[in-house]
Amino acid sequence: MTEAARIATLERATSESAITLSLNLDGTGEADIETGVPFFDHMLTAFARHSLTDLTVRAKGDVHIDVHHTVEDTGILLGQAILEALGDKRGISRYGDAFVPLDEALAQAVVDISGRPYLVHSGEPAGFEFHLIGGHFTGSMVRHFFEAITLNARLSVHLKLIEGRDPHHIAEAEFKAFARAFRTAKAKDPLITGIPSTKGAL
Repeated sequence: MTEAARIATLERATSESAITLSLNLDGTGEADIETGVPFFDHMLTAFARHSLTDLTVRAKGDVHIDVHHTVEDTGILLGQAILEALGDKRGISRYGDAFVPLDEALAQAVVDISGRPYLVHSGEPAGFEFHLIGGHFTGSMVRHFFEAITLNARLSVHLKLIEGRDPHHIAEAEFKAFARAFRTAKAKDPLITGIPSTKGAL
């Protein structure tokens, strides 16, 4: 029997943003991203590449006011698309973990596709949330994005910055660590025939 494709295409429109997003969880990491927030495009491309998720995003938002709405709303939609594409989660590995360095920065991520949304995020240096990366993307957006994706994909995520000084490196190490951990968690495990939970559902 042929397994159903793990794909999703969703749209979200508010007074603050309009977003169309498509993904394939069993892709090769191809990315086609246009959000109007260049550094965020870079981070989403890194997520796609390192999680082996094909991802297309078109977003238009009120970035002349702040990038917050576009980043958060994209995270919401990406989480919803992941949840839809995972289906009943039959045969997945469920858990994934990764350490990813970027020069002086080192981040750790642990992902559980649990059905119970929870985010533990720690280790960023004081003042990181106020720093403008690329002149437009504040460090606080990293946490906002992971809150949005965690809640809407119903993931349990522990994300920790272990070392880091450069704000660009900090953000990128965190995105890549999450991507690599998610890549392992979403992967099909040939030894698992059902849903990897004693409850029988995730």
